[in-house]
Amino acid sequence: MNLRSTTRTLAAISLASALALSGCTDASQSSSSGASGSASAASNDALISSLKTDDSIAALVPQDLKSKGTLTIGSDASYAPAEYVAADGTTVVGYDVDYAEAMAKLMGVKVKFVNATFDSLIPAVGTKYDMSISSFTITSEREKQVNLTSYFTAGMAKAVQKGNPKKVPADSLCGFKVAVETGTSEEEDANAQSKKCVADGKKAVDVLSYKAQTDATTNVAGGKADISYADSMIINYSIKQTGGKLEPIGDVTDAEPFGVATAKDDKGLSKAVQAATQKLIDDGTMKKILTTWGNQDGMIAKSEINPSVE
Repeated sequence: MNLRSTTRTLAAISLASALALSGCTDASQSSSSGASGSASAASNDALISSLKTDDSIAALVPQDLKSKGTLTIGSDASYAPAEYVAADGTTVVGYDVDYAEAMAKLMGVKVKFVNATFDSLIPAVGTKYDMSISSFTITSEREKQVNLTSYFTAGMAKAVQKGNPKKVPADSLCGFKVAVETGTSEEEDANAQSKKCVADGKKAVDVLSYKAQTDATTNVAGGKADISYADSMIINYSIKQTGGKLEPIGDVTDAEPFGVATAKDDKGLSKAVQAATQKLIDDGTMKKILTTWGNQDGMIAKSEINPSVE
């Protein structure tokens, strides 16, 4: 899906309409959400347009990408407010998109976003995509597959139906239906917790894995699942987007950095990403971008390539 460079104005978008636009659910799922929240207008276009090419950063970009002039970026555009499809049904928007455009301006290239399912992204980095930006938590396992350059941080969080009618405890998933997006750290953690539940003589976790986070959110709001388990900024956004149908439960845990994925043999692209990211952090641009989307708490002070993680 190509990213449009024209000014983006986000009209009021309910979660249900966002699901329909991204083609992630059928009619019954969309109608069952009953979402009434809306996305506020968010645009960093003027800020991004004001940025200029940084020659020292541009010099780090591999020659073949310079010649092509455009970075092809894979992303799962169902993870608002990080990346999702706008009201026009075509344009991918979100703070990850704004960050990528700002980074590309410093590199002297353009960007083109391609929408794909989350679990298909990393295997295609270096072949189908020059890089992937899609809220990847940096893990040692992922670092074996791709280079990951840090740019943001978030933790894991949970939400339940308003009023917690299923009486879900804040500190346990045992015996409950937990909705997650396929391939995420939350899916991995839910499965790990399930094994521990069984080992402790408790009921297993019923892990419901969906290709899109929007499906997970909708099915909790509609009562098909008990708990939505996702990154903290996604949970916060989904609570607003479902018009009060959800509420948070428990604390944010396991806060870790997110990374831009490039191929292990990226010919220095990760160095360009790191340099551009650090400049955006140092000159205040990154904070402005994140503040527009209400996620300035995710700021990091230092961008690193393949930082040490557990």
